[in-house]
Amino acid sequence: MAIPKEYRVRSLGETRITSPLALSRTVGDALADYEEDKYFVRHEVEVEADGLMADGPVFERAGPRRMIYFNPSHVHAGIVTCGGLCPGLNDVIRATVRGLWYRYGVRRITGIRYGYRGFLPDWNLDVLPLGPEIVDEIHKAGGTILGSSRGGGERTGEIVDAIERLNLTMLFTIGGDGTQKGALAIADEIERRHLKVSIIGIPKTIDNDLLWLDRSFGFETAVARAADAVSCAHAEADSYMNGIGLVKLMGRDSGFIAVHTALAAHAANFVLIPEVPFDLEGAAGFLTRLEERIAARHHAVIIVAEGAGMEHLASANAGMDASGNKLHADIGLYLKERIEARFREIGVEIALKYIDPSYMVRSAPASPVDSVYCERLGGNAVHAAMTGKTAMIVGMVNGKFVHIPIDVATKSRSKVDPEDSLWRDAVESTHQPFSMRNGN
Repeated sequence: MAIPKEYRVRSLGETRITSPLALSRTVGDALADYEEDKYFVRHEVEVEADGLMADGPVFERAGPRRMIYFNPSHVHAGIVTCGGLCPGLNDVIRATVRGLWYRYGVRRITGIRYGYRGFLPDWNLDVLPLGPEIVDEIHKAGGTILGSSRGGGERTGEIVDAIERLNLTMLFTIGGDGTQKGALAIADEIERRHLKVSIIGIPKTIDNDLLWLDRSFGFETAVARAADAVSCAHAEADSYMNGIGLVKLMGRDSGFIAVHTALAAHAANFVLIPEVPFDLEGAAGFLTRLEERIAARHHAVIIVAEGAGMEHLASANAGMDASGNKLHADIGLYLKERIEARFREIGVEIALKYIDPSYMVRSAPASPVDSVYCERLGGNAVHAAMTGKTAMIVGMVNGKFVHIPIDVATKSRSKVDPEDSLWRDAVESTHQPFSMRNGN
C-alpha cells in the first residue's frame, strides 16, 4: 500500500554514516536486528466479518537504523522538560542520556533548565551538563532534575537563536500537547534557517489524552496512586453512617485516569468525566442517584475528573494557563458544596470527606511498568535523532514503538468514547446509570 504523505516523518537528509551499534541484518540468527524505514504499523487493526480492514493512519516503526545521519563525535544533544510534572520524567531523561552515551558514544549532552524558559535570555539560566554519573540514580525520585515550567515555547525565534548559540545538533522535547506544538514550530524555524538540527518529541501527559498512542508515560503510575486515594476514600466512607468519599482526579478534557481508577480500585459508585454530561437535579440527576445510594447502602464513593460538569459552574471558563490549556473552575469543591446542601435540605446527616491527591500523583516516582516504558521511549527517541528524523514524536501504537509526525499527533486530543467498551465496563463496575440526564 502507498503510505500517505502526512504520515511520513521528515528527515534532515541522506543517512551516510554506518551505525556503531553493529546489529544484525539477518532475520532468524538470534541477534538483535536493525529496523528499516519501509515498515509501518496500522492504528486501526479491527477486521470486519467480510475481511475488510478499517482505514486509518499508519506510522513508521521505531528503532535503530543501519545507516545514521549524525557522526556521534560531532553530536551535541539537548534535553528539555516542559509543563506539569508527571511520573517518569527522570526515567526518560536517564534513558535518553544513557542511550546517547553508551550506544552511540555521544559525550556532549546538555540539560536545558526549567522548560523552554531555559533558552530565553531574560531568564539567564545555566545549562546542566549531563552524563551517566549525573543521571544513573535519578529514576528513584519524582519530578525532573532539569526543572520545568509552562509557556515560553511561543518565542520560537529566540529559542532557535539559543539552539544556534549552543551549537545543538539535536533536541529532545519531553512534554505534552503544548510542548510538542512548540517543538514543531521550532523544527519549522530550523528548516527555514536551513539548519541541521533534529527535533524529537517524547510525549508526556498524565491525562493519557495524546492522539493515537496506546498510552503516555506516567499514566500507569498515576492510576495506581489515584486508586490508593480512592481506597482511602472508601475506608472513610464505609466507616461512618452515610459516609461519602469524594475524590477529584486529573482529567482536564479527558477522563481516562478517572475511568481507569474506577476500574482499578473496585470501590467507586460514581465516576464523572468530561465526555459524559450529567444533570445535578431532577429524577435522573446525579444528586438524586446519590441520595438513592445513601438510602440503600449508607455510604458512597465518587470519582470526578477535574474537567467534568463544567456546564454547572458559572465560572467554568477561568482563562488559559501559560501552556495554552483551558483553566477550569474547581468541580470538586463545587460538588462538595452541592452534596452537603442537598442532604441538609432533606434532613439527612452525612460525613463527607473530600480528597484531591493531584500533586501527590503527579510528583510520584514511576512504577516499574512505567519505568520500563520510559526506558524504551528514551532509547527509541535516541535512535530516531541519530538517524536525522525530525518534527516527530516517539510512542507506542498497538504494542509497537513508532514515529509520528508532530502535526499528526497534535491535531486533537484523545477522549473516552461513551459508546466504547471502556466506558461501558466502568459503568458496569460502579453500577451507576449509563445516563444521569433527565429525559434520557
